[in-house]
Amino acid sequence: MGHEKAVRWGPLAKVDLRDRDGVFSVFEAYRPEAVVHFAACSFVGESMQDPGKYFANNTVGSQNLLDALVAHDVRDIVFSSTCATYGEPDTMPISEQTPQQPVNPYGRSKLMVEEMLEWYGQIHGLRWAALRYFNVAGADPDADIGEQHDPESHLIPLAIWAAQGKRDQLSVFGTDYPTPDGTAIRDYIHVWDLVQAHLLALDFLQADGGPLQANLGTGNGHSVRQVIDTVSAITGRPVPSVDTDRRAGDPPELVADARRATQQLQWTPQRSDLPTMVEDAWTWFRQQS
Repeated sequence: MGHEKAVRWGPLAKVDLRDRDGVFSVFEAYRPEAVVHFAACSFVGESMQDPGKYFANNTVGSQNLLDALVAHDVRDIVFSSTCATYGEPDTMPISEQTPQQPVNPYGRSKLMVEEMLEWYGQIHGLRWAALRYFNVAGADPDADIGEQHDPESHLIPLAIWAAQGKRDQLSVFGTDYPTPDGTAIRDYIHVWDLVQAHLLALDFLQADGGPLQANLGTGNGHSVRQVIDTVSAITGRPVPSVDTDRRAGDPPELVADARRATQQLQWTPQRSDLPTMVEDAWTWFRQQS
């Protein structure tokens, strides 16, 4: 669920993507020129417990949206996809040619949308870009907008909350992965760099580019323990933590090969080093205290 106060420009129409008639009514009222599709349920663990919720919301809801684009002659769509479509790859870093073999319903629900985009492009002429996010982090550098999830599941906010004393401790899910320190490794991307990639993708499509499938990451992985150490260094506070079992559906390592986004979109991350991401998030969360 998004936040109404984060909408700073243009009108806000509230509709559930599963409500086909409601989606169509928004297109009829506002006649958009292009769509950037962010809406989804995105908790891996929850998807392992309630897969139907994820297929209904992420996949069927997206089909309603695509049908609305076709019916109203909207040609361009940028879709928020995910590295979870790759599952547990045999090699790192992960390129767009890596087989997509999701290990959880969340990843599968997103892959199904990518497959729909391919067919809608071939048959209806949609121009589309599927941007496969790795782990998004940070906050607006001016601290106007930041993470406000309920429940919160992202590592950096949870580590900051533990450092602030807003939670007793941080759970480290899995310490026996085949990684240097035994904890899972992820590729983190600053939300500001993510925004720039979407703007570039829209420009790319409207210049008759596409279709495009592109990873958004840095090519640098950081373990859970490295993130905890960085949060502690930036905040100047210890991060109390407890080791616990792995979560179902969590791969040991996900690191991007993002050269396609660089080549096709002329996109280069500017703020996606780990200390900057943590510093921006820390500034945001201190302001919320």
